[in-house]
Amino acid sequence: MRICMSCPAPPGSLYGNRVTALRWSRILRELGHKVSIVPAYENQPCQLLVALHARRSAASVFAFQEQHPGKPVILALTGTDVYRDIHRLQRARRALELASRLIVLQPLAVNELPANLRPKARVIYQSAERTAGGRRRTDFFDVCVVGHLRGVKDPFRAAYASRLLPKESRIRILQAGAPMEERMAQMARSEQVRNPRYRWLGGLPRGRARRLIRSSRLVVLSSRMEGGANVISEAVADGTPVLASRISGSVGLLGERYPGYFPVGDTAALAALLLRAESDCAFYANLTQWCLRLRPLFRPAAEKAAWAKLLQEVCPASRPD
Repeated sequence: MRICMSCPAPPGSLYGNRVTALRWSRILRELGHKVSIVPAYENQPCQLLVALHARRSAASVFAFQEQHPGKPVILALTGTDVYRDIHRLQRARRALELASRLIVLQPLAVNELPANLRPKARVIYQSAERTAGGRRRTDFFDVCVVGHLRGVKDPFRAAYASRLLPKESRIRILQAGAPMEERMAQMARSEQVRNPRYRWLGGLPRGRARRLIRSSRLVVLSSRMEGGANVISEAVADGTPVLASRISGSVGLLGERYPGYFPVGDTAALAALLLRAESDCAFYANLTQWCLRLRPLFRPAAEKAAWAKLLQEVCPASRPD
């Protein structure tokens, strides 16, 4: 089957949507299909449209349905779709209505959909392979933050928390991520000058970012909004525990009773968790074991099987090319 994948994130970028599109296209090709990734649907020949981002790919959904009313559309929802845009924007809601199936990245996202559209939703967990190498240092207790510097990510919360730690703490915050605006770069540079525990590594190639996760003792995800962060899948795959803000997008992946949550934006609570993870071996082991138990959710074979099942639903008569 010929599949067109609409992804608004530009080629060569490290945006989450682009990373997801590349992984999904690889999976679909492994399943025997032909896949082209385009910024927008413009009457490219295909039998199925997979669109990433309800708001930004809405025009692609509208164009495909107008030109091919009998062909299926699979629409994948981002965090800003699920927790903001579909509640505010008519074009985003219309895209949901036109889609044959909706992909969400964690089960709690289904609750945000209009009740009549929930039967169309399918959960596909983002997978990650385990990273080779990445030796952990003993002179520092390294904590990494990986992701673009954007306001919705609350990217400097770990850095701010590290200022509250006692002098004897060995915690060091290593932040990898390109700034989405110059103000964020200025904030990172300023934090690095004033905070001896903080290092900004800038935007890293994907392989280096994965090795950073692997070599760290903890990953901090302090976002205010997430659809289902791939960094959680990557951390779990590499056996690196996560400290996360208690938002639906992370609770849907890690579980309601996961012990590593802190309230959104609560610097003191995050500082206390960081210090506890460093100093309390039993607590750190609990975080680690919890994440290890989640590994089967994020295995590549599970994501591939979910896609195979979804394609069979929307195109039961289709065959791989």
